[in-house]
Formats: sequence, C-alpha cells, structure tokens
Amino acid sequence: MFEDYQQKIQKQLPNAQVEHIGASSIPGCLSKGDLDIYVAVDNVEQAIAIIEQLNFKIKQNTMRTPQLCMLESQNNKDVAIQLVEKGSVFEGFLCFRDKLQSNPELIEQYNQMKLSCEGFTQEKYRQVKSRFIEGVLDINV
Repeated sequence: MFEDYQQKIQKQLPNAQVEHIGASSIPGCLSKGDLDIYVAVDNVEQAIAIIEQLNFKIKQNTMRTPQLCMLESQNNKDVAIQLVEKGSVFEGFLCFRDKLQSNPELIEQYNQMKLSCEGFTQEKYRQVKSRFIEGVLDINV
C-alpha cells in the first residue's frame, strides 16, 4: 500500500522525499496496522493543496506549524501523511524511525510504553508517546 501512495505522491510532487514511517515501518514494533507516510517538501503550504487532490484532508486536533501539516486519507482512515518542510526539526520523524529500526532494545521499550497506555485517552497517550519520542531523539519538539 505504501508503494502505491508513494508513486501517486511523487507523480504530483516529483521533488518530494516520500518515506514509510510509523510503527508499521519498524519490524517487531507493535502497530495498529495504520500507514504513516512522511512527505518532505520545500513549501508545505503549496503542497497541501496537491495532497488534498489525492483525497486527503487536513487532520484536525493535531500539531500544525508552517513546517508541519498532518493529513488523513478520505478513502482509508488508516492512512496519514506527515507533510514536513525539508530541513526542519520535523525530520525527527525519520530519525526516530531509524533509531528504532537499528535498536531492538528501543523497540521493546516502545512496545512496552504502548502496552502501558492501554485504556488511556488519545490525549494522554499522545503525551506519553511524545515524552518517549523526545527521549529517543534527545530534543524537545
């Protein structure tokens, strides 16, 4: 499914960097089966309209900055795009994925964190997850 979206996105945004991120991109990581796609572009605002033409809409109640816009598929609720500005702090999506992919101990810690959050509200889960990610990246976003 990622490769299909990757081709569609790169056809419309040929200079974009399109990568599979999120738990489903990390072997051994617990995932709810959703697909997160990282799309890095030179200008987020211009790219939003192009991504929307692929039947995505801006995701409400998520972090939004001039360098970051999250969009969700209107066709498949389990597909999301993290649209980021190239060179921004939000390249941390790739760094986090890469650190987990290269460290089975971090994967186990991440899985345990996810399991410990069972029954949490979405907001509380995001807070715990954000702290974990910040710890892995050793930055504050």
